[in-house]
Amino acid sequence: MVINYHMAIMSKIKQIMEFRRVTVRGLADMTKLSTRTVMFARGPQITQCRLETLVLIAAALGVRVKDLFDE
Repeated sequence: MVINYHMAIMSKIKQIMEFRRVTVRGLADMTKLSTRTVMFARGPQITQCRLETLVLIAAALGVRVKDLFDE
């Protein structure tokens, strides 16, 4: 019997941005991050983002860092 413990961690940033009506450019301006970094964090590469990047994004969106992820 094989048990797969690998869980896909997905970003919820795009959904949160849509709910709050925040654009990529708007979030980049609020966080002083590049639009490329914001786009990177919106996808499966969120797991490769630095903690301080996620803290900035979460603060700008008014959520906790853990709310940025969907397991």
